[in-house]
Amino acid sequence: MAISDHLRAVRSKVGHDLLATTAVSISVFDDAGRILLGHDAETGLWTLPGGAIDPTEHPADAARRECFEETGLLVRPRRLLGVFGGPEFLIRYPNGDLTYYTVIAFEADVIGGVLAADGHEIAALRFVDRTEWEQLDVSPSSRIISRQALAHDHAPYFAPALWQPGA
Repeated sequence: MAISDHLRAVRSKVGHDLLATTAVSISVFDDAGRILLGHDAETGLWTLPGGAIDPTEHPADAARRECFEETGLLVRPRRLLGVFGGPEFLIRYPNGDLTYYTVIAFEADVIGGVLAADGHEIAALRFVDRTEWEQLDVSPSSRIISRQALAHDHAPYFAPALWQPGA
């Protein structure tokens, strides 16, 4: 897992304990309507490009930065897919770090760059259609977000509120 200087400093204080942070996810489609996934070098799962938002960074800038760092593609976020969270967004990394992510997900258009996995976080990149997507071992959080992206629903997603007073 690549980690920013900010998160490294926080982790030096909290160790592997639960850390809640805000992140971005980016859904990029090719001309054939296939979605871009990366093969996570650490977990072996397929994921959408994305990562933590740095302090004071705008979410759309974080989306652009994360996508470029992981895929070599320069993107322009064009619409909000939604805001995601829940138990699938609680991740224990192989090094023991426990992180809960609230994810702001974007759909983005490619405006430049050259598709190339970074070789550190992402071992390989692949555009996949819905049939291929269903057969891949996609991380639980990326499966939820990419399902929404593949649905092409133009209303931003959020899970319905279930909380009730006294529950």
